[in-house]
Amino acid sequence: MYDPELLRTFLAVAQSLSFTQAAQRLGLRQPTVSQQIRKLEDTVGRTLFIRDTRRVALTADGEAMAGFARSILAAHQQAVSYFTGSGLAGRLRLGVTDDLALTQVPRILRDFRQQYPRIDLELTVAPSANLQRRLESGHLDLAFIKNPAGPLDPRGKLVRRDRLLWAAISGTKVEPDRPVPLVVYQAPSFSRSIAVEALEAAGRSYRVTCTVRGVNGVLAAVRAGLGIAVVAGSLFPSDFVELPATGGLPELGEMDLVLLRRDRSTSGPVEALTAAVLASGDPIKRPVEP
Repeated sequence: MYDPELLRTFLAVAQSLSFTQAAQRLGLRQPTVSQQIRKLEDTVGRTLFIRDTRRVALTADGEAMAGFARSILAAHQQAVSYFTGSGLAGRLRLGVTDDLALTQVPRILRDFRQQYPRIDLELTVAPSANLQRRLESGHLDLAFIKNPAGPLDPRGKLVRRDRLLWAAISGTKVEPDRPVPLVVYQAPSFSRSIAVEALEAAGRSYRVTCTVRGVNGVLAAVRAGLGIAVVAGSLFPSDFVELPATGGLPELGEMDLVLLRRDRSTSGPVEALTAAVLASGDPIKRPVEP
């Protein structure tokens, strides 16, 4: 029988690929996280992570364990809920960015509503900046948003740190001596700011060929060949290609996918949904094709 505490620690490391970030998320010391991972590896008799001075990566056995760990923890939570009975009730107002809403987030919310039927869940889909304003004004309790990679807001929980990529359709070429054609969200937009700042810092000219309100607009414009866009690696559509750093395209760095709560709210529904998203393991796989 695998210890649920060890499995939660394992998933935290697997999601962030960082012992330091996992320790921060779990409220543990880094040596404790390392000790728990070693204990789990001793229990299963397999190496779950490749670790060196530069990176942490899952082995093939680690990938398999991630799936098993999610199933075990989900079953554990179901058993606890069954025998203790969930008395949680009330209203929970959640905000999610539209690109995250095309991932496995709907499945997570469906399972959450089945487990907590007395919680009235209200969903708002909007850009990160809008969701942050609604959170700060008291119109949301919890927001699943994109933030620049870096120190975590005290109100937030890191779900995943992700690479940002230049995305286009197959066959797209960006000429080094011509402006980069950009498909961007309306301002204020996190990905728009990242793209513009990176190009300007690299001394690369650009032109906005299409401005859209939501992710479906980005998908349609890029598929129509109107330009290229900035997309997170875990949200990368299967029919897009990553443009290499040629033709003067700069590196874009990383971003954080974060669950941000209002005023450090610790209500039962907020804690329950936060746990559901974090325990799901990888709620941000490739989006469903519209």
